[in-house]
Amino acid sequence: NEHAIVLNEKHVPMRICRDTFEQLFDFVEQFPHYFLGSNADLPIVGGSILSHDHFQGGNYTFPMDRAGAEIDLPDPAPGVKACVVNWPMTCIRLVGSDRKKLIDLADAMLRAWRAYSDESLQIFAETYAPHNTITPILRRLDSGDYKLDLVLRNNLTTPEHPLGLYHPHEDLHHIKKENIGLIEVMGLFILPGRLLKELVPIRAYLLGNGSIYAVEEMHRPWVHELEQKPFDDVDAFLHGELAAKCARVLADAGVYKQTKEGREGLMRFIDAWREEVRHGC
Repeated sequence: NEHAIVLNEKHVPMRICRDTFEQLFDFVEQFPHYFLGSNADLPIVGGSILSHDHFQGGNYTFPMDRAGAEIDLPDPAPGVKACVVNWPMTCIRLVGSDRKKLIDLADAMLRAWRAYSDESLQIFAETYAPHNTITPILRRLDSGDYKLDLVLRNNLTTPEHPLGLYHPHEDLHHIKKENIGLIEVMGLFILPGRLLKELVPIRAYLLGNGSIYAVEEMHRPWVHELEQKPFDDVDAFLHGELAAKCARVLADAGVYKQTKEGREGLMRFIDAWREEVRHGC
């Protein structure tokens, strides 16, 4: 349960590129008990500090690490396994022992995704600015193989969702409206500190010991939903309901939804990635 920040010695902005993948492997080869990942390099879907290149890592197993394959993909290269992870955000996982092959495949995916659009799913590589990027996360498995998770990100905004189409939607902002960085991508949420205070009157109201008017107005629609549900332990109940909100946040932030249309769209991108791999070879 350790957390680390790895800073570039030079003051340069965040940038996801082939060098990013090289640096991830350099670090994990030296510290194989640590994972290392990079926040995305674009506003909304990136980290809180885009002006200085940095990574986050540590010794911790996240919910996304425990998530299995939703779709097994044909091996993209000899000795490399690939799958779509069963996770609300769109994660393509590569597993293999050959560093160069994994970096080549990740670089091909980044190139393909940077240029990829699918108007039918409101995915645009560029409109007023570039939109597509990747959140990469690398760790060494006990087997000695590397596991490289590549999470597709898009920072498009729309009139309906001015803070981001693939970002927590407005009905979740009473819980979480900040950027979804790589730690949350993997399922560990950093919730705003204000919630510690704001949950106190919610708990009291659910127990019949408080007034709805003591609850922050932005939470009241949620509280009215909660009071319709049975519970035995109010603290466990609130914890579970907050977790459900966090799962919704991840679903909103996922570019390809876990629906028939979403998975069909994702496979179209997988085909584009495979074409980029062939082109690169």
